Amino acid sequence: MKKIFEVSLYPYQRSTDQDAEAPVRHPVVVVGAGPIGLGAAIDLAQQDVPVVVIDDNDKVSFGSRAICFAKRPLEILDRLGCGDAFVDKGVVWDTGKVFFDERQVYQFNLLPEEGHKRPAFINLQQYYFEEYLVDRVRELQAEGKPIELRGGNKVLSVDPQDDHAGLLIETPDGTYRMEADWLIACDGAGSPIRGMMGLDFVGRVFQDNFLIADVIMEADFPTERWFWFDPPFNRSQSALLHKQPDNVWRIDLQLGWNIDKAEEQKHENVVPRLKAMLGEDVKFELEWVSIYTFQCRRMEKFRHGRVIFAGDAAHQVSPFGARGANSGLQDTDNLCWKLKLIMDGKAPESLLDSYDMERIHGADENILNSSRSTDFITPKSEISRVFRDAVLDLSENVDFARPLVNSGRLSVPCVYDGSPLNGPDAAGMPSRTRPGAPAADAPLADGWLIDALGDRFQLLAIDTEAPADFEVDGIAVETMRISTADIPTRDLRDRYLGDAGAAVYLMRPDQHVAARWETFDRAAVDAALRTAIGRA
Repeated sequence: MKKIFEVSLYPYQRSTDQDAEAPVRHPVVVVGAGPIGLGAAIDLAQQDVPVVVIDDNDKVSFGSRAICFAKRPLEILDRLGCGDAFVDKGVVWDTGKVFFDERQVYQFNLLPEEGHKRPAFINLQQYYFEEYLVDRVRELQAEGKPIELRGGNKVLSVDPQDDHAGLLIETPDGTYRMEADWLIACDGAGSPIRGMMGLDFVGRVFQDNFLIADVIMEADFPTERWFWFDPPFNRSQSALLHKQPDNVWRIDLQLGWNIDKAEEQKHENVVPRLKAMLGEDVKFELEWVSIYTFQCRRMEKFRHGRVIFAGDAAHQVSPFGARGANSGLQDTDNLCWKLKLIMDGKAPESLLDSYDMERIHGADENILNSSRSTDFITPKSEISRVFRDAVLDLSENVDFARPLVNSGRLSVPCVYDGSPLNGPDAAGMPSRTRPGAPAADAPLADGWLIDALGDRFQLLAIDTEAPADFEVDGIAVETMRISTADIPTRDLRDRYLGDAGAAVYLMRPDQHVAARWETFDRAAVDAALRTAIGRA
């Protein structure tokens, strides 16, 4: 049986656009059928926005690549209608252990509290991730949703205009032209679209290299994240071990800066390194090997007129912390509802300025955390190494040192503090659900809160009165009334009420909090919704 990354999932087929006399204009074209591009297309199609995805490939990615997917992106995948497939296949984990030399010095739990539908993290190979998204595309097509996936279509040039973007596409049958009212570039770290437009990244490249290997083996290691500083099998460097489905294990080995990348990737050089780590008697097979030079960089702006960048095309971080695909899904989660409102004439085009502001805020947060992780993992001076090693020694027995250990601060959802879309915030309520924050999940009397939220503006009335569904400037607002007396746990009360006796939350379509009050006030809600769509 062929492995999934050897199978053509969306083979080239000639489209009617190629026989048209003039370029066909599409509402949205997404370039890139990776996790971020497919996520954006599914989100738009579910809202009945016609979308075409083009990619010069016709298969899922080779090798695991991104493997760690956090709780918030799993919730986004639930909203996209396909979260169960990922969690059912993925390796669920929440515990990490840090070793210095051969000693365990630190252990952490990423989700120590109960009352959440989804786990802290799953590990899942990127080729499965893409396969399940393609499956979801096929489901939507069967339902009659307006989504098209074109493999074997390569962008040769892009022509940005004030009201659209023109594209020249190469196919096995020759070239053709198409146009997009909106073009979403999800074409990866090397983004050809970015290069064609003469745009670049700003930021930092770290002078270090890491060997990334996917190893097929049967092993007794637990389903935990293990990270070593200065291990006996890779002295003065670091190492990382993760379990994936199908007895595939991800191993990262720090190599240093002055190396021959081609030599280091050869089988005869990789195998001895892995045997030194795993033991001479362990039998394994190499599935995928690569060498990464880590970068923490981003574009100065993510939106350029009718061309919008998302995912690795817009920003890059080192993989320590699992912020690549996770932050990319949060990009499209932020973008698509705004684009839908604009296309429907219910919000001004300037609402997209908030995509730039909110997701650049998210990218900068990720870059800051990723840079700090990489600096701790790869100290650039002897005094930095002395400090780091002292922290690791102390962390084995002293509590205060443990928060200083940084083996890759793991991805957490971005809170859009300071966003121009944020409305009023009531005093005395929990900080974790303040305006700009993503919804905190909690069990309801029947089901989960996170499953009841999303894709529309909603009014969440907890232990207080609020009117039935209503409209503000043609935008529907759905009311959810919840009594904590009907819920057997305190999770929702603790996460949404705090010291308040009741609360009213205005929720955005991307499950982020727009505003909150202790009681319902129609004028205040109307004003907050107008703020949330950029009409204040």
